[in-house]
Amino acid sequence: MATNVIRKISIGSDYKNEAMHYAVGQQVYGGHIISDILFQDEDDSYNIYIKKHDEILPWKKFNSNMAISVEYDLEY
Repeated sequence: MATNVIRKISIGSDYKNEAMHYAVGQQVYGGHIISDILFQDEDDSYNIYIKKHDEILPWKKFNSNMAISVEYDLEY
């Protein structure tokens, strides 16, 4: 999986109260860790990948029609 500069993505129009927040390194879904958050130009989507042991799997995909806030990693 390619390294990227997206550190965190928030989905939802009410950032503080109702948005879902996903960050690289966050533990999710039964012991998996978010390994990458990537933007795909082909379909204007954000894709979240999770890792457990040495296996990386696609987990969630959000299209750009949703309210999305992106936080970039400043240590790239």
